[in-house]
Amino acid sequence: MVTLEDAKNYLRIDTDADDSLIETMLNSAIQLCRDISRCEENIFENESISRVAVLYTLGYLYEHREDADHHDLQLTLRSLLFGLRESVNMF
Repeated sequence: MVTLEDAKNYLRIDTDADDSLIETMLNSAIQLCRDISRCEENIFENESISRVAVLYTLGYLYEHREDADHHDLQLTLRSLLFGLRESVNMF
């Protein structure tokens, strides 16, 4: 869905110095988007929305790695991923 090269291009990073950090944050971004959408693999069915959400999350985590407001991030992701969210069966 989003490769390391895609991530570095989005973040406008030309060096390999932060590759490990970016890969870790990319995996976290994908998992957070899956959690918020309540999807495991289905999040990738709508490539455009899920890709934007993952890249937005990655950028947010990377730029705000010392002072991130995760509540604000989650609210934004809920708005982005609302159409993909699966309902929760309570019973």
